Amino acid sequence: MVLFGTQEINSQGHLAIGGCDVLDLVRQFGTPLYVMDEELIRRNCREYLVGFRSRYPKTDIAFAGKAFLNMAMCRLLHQEGLYLDVASAGEIHTALLAGFPADRLFFHGNNKSEEELRMALEKGIGRVVVDNLGELDLLNRLATEEGRKADILLRLTPGIDPHTHRLIRTGQADTKFGLNIKDGSAIGAVQQALSMPGITLRGFHCHVGSQLLDTEAHRAAVRIMIEFTKEVLDRTGFAADEINTGGGLGIRYVEGQKPPTIDEFAADITDTFLKTLNEVGLNHEPRLIQEPGRSIVGPAGTTLYTVGTIKTVPITDSPGYRTYVAIDGGMSDNPRPALYDAVYEAFLANKMKEEPTNVVTISGKHCETDTLIQSIQVPDVVPGDILAVQCTGAYNYTMSSNYNRFPRPAVVLVANGKPEIIVRRETLDDLVSHDVIPERLSK
Repeated sequence: MVLFGTQEINSQGHLAIGGCDVLDLVRQFGTPLYVMDEELIRRNCREYLVGFRSRYPKTDIAFAGKAFLNMAMCRLLHQEGLYLDVASAGEIHTALLAGFPADRLFFHGNNKSEEELRMALEKGIGRVVVDNLGELDLLNRLATEEGRKADILLRLTPGIDPHTHRLIRTGQADTKFGLNIKDGSAIGAVQQALSMPGITLRGFHCHVGSQLLDTEAHRAAVRIMIEFTKEVLDRTGFAADEINTGGGLGIRYVEGQKPPTIDEFAADITDTFLKTLNEVGLNHEPRLIQEPGRSIVGPAGTTLYTVGTIKTVPITDSPGYRTYVAIDGGMSDNPRPALYDAVYEAFLANKMKEEPTNVVTISGKHCETDTLIQSIQVPDVVPGDILAVQCTGAYNYTMSSNYNRFPRPAVVLVANGKPEIIVRRETLDDLVSHDVIPERLSK
């Protein structure tokens, strides 16, 4: 059993997070419930800043908002001195409404709309990470029309195929993201950007993939990006101020996964960065930017469910039986098992001191196969038990849906024995709040 952050087993044999007994949280807020450990989030933010800046002071950390974003999270990130990576008008609006400084936002996306680019210009977004030549032309036109200059990074494709799930690879040559370095697209975009009156090129960005359990791909990307930066300097005279190598550090979801710690990751990346600067003869030190998401919030999240139906059935084409334990959520609050074959560990939060003796399958209640955990050992389980699923802080809340018209769960931030709602649970009325019945159907 591995516990994260402030998780502990209290004197009653219950799981506690942030000093809060999760059974008390369930009684107060219901289930399904996302619980976020504030102390662990802050600790991870600080570990990134210290780990990188102690080795390379010209480093900034931008949290990848796609992992977990709401207004409270924006406030927390600002307090901890991080920048923020956003990928839509909705994420920009959330950040600005929370008071996050516009000049500390990095705006990503492979197909930004004209409205989104206008918004970025009008709000003074710090960096637009330009993905393609069409976007570069459009942004230049909009900025010129408004008498502005857009500060940009060009997103590059380093041609690295990382060892991760095929659906979360982004740095290989065949990808929808960025400008390819090897085929000359990237250097062509640099030359074009430098000639545009509405564009100020600041540097380069890449991202190789997500949930990476070693630093091999990251280190290779750092080398390629610095080599490209030197090539650009030699060919155009442009000295890039910034090199952003994205995020993607993985976390431990299940036994056997051993990702680097944040500090180990920082040591590897900065070591490669400094060595490559020296090797290629780049005589200025660009700002290094990292964009972690999952590794900051993933282990800080726990999802709580109430056990309902328990059913034992024969296994098809095999001797023996399978026991299905159904919970009151599933793929609407955690689509990752269906999308990525994601695996999780879980406990019965009200029976933490009891021996796990039964192998069961955890199933959701949606009209699909909806298997949350294929096989897990738990103590004797009965309806009403509380299942706590570990490491659900990243991409669970942000990817949740209303499939089968399920209301999305609440999100609670816990610290020092105090739980605070940061996202209210949706109601049944919320589900129909945007529905419209045409007059011809209302008779």
